[in-house]
Amino acid sequence: MSYCIIYCTTSSKVNALEISEYLIKNKLAACVNIVPQVISVYKWEGQIVEGQEFLMIIKTQEKLFKKAEKAIIERHEYSLPEIVATPVIKGNKDYLKWLKSETV
Repeated sequence: MSYCIIYCTTSSKVNALEISEYLIKNKLAACVNIVPQVISVYKWEGQIVEGQEFLMIIKTQEKLFKKAEKAIIERHEYSLPEIVATPVIKGNKDYLKWLKSETV
């Protein structure tokens, strides 16, 4: 069984909650942490942008990445949302068992 953590930022708490609740209700994620007031600096349309964002840390099974990505894109306020994943290489056995039971 392979697991991953998906990172995604939004500009609003409302959008982060909407995406998180959808992922949980549809068993595409077991847990989403929302970290407020992340300062992001990036280049967009030729300009350097600095803004406050909300970071979602989404825990799921690796096989669900594509479905979770699609769900995020459909609900995200950005035209090009950050959606990146890293593999979970180790974890608490009981937590991973719970993560598996909460996702499809």
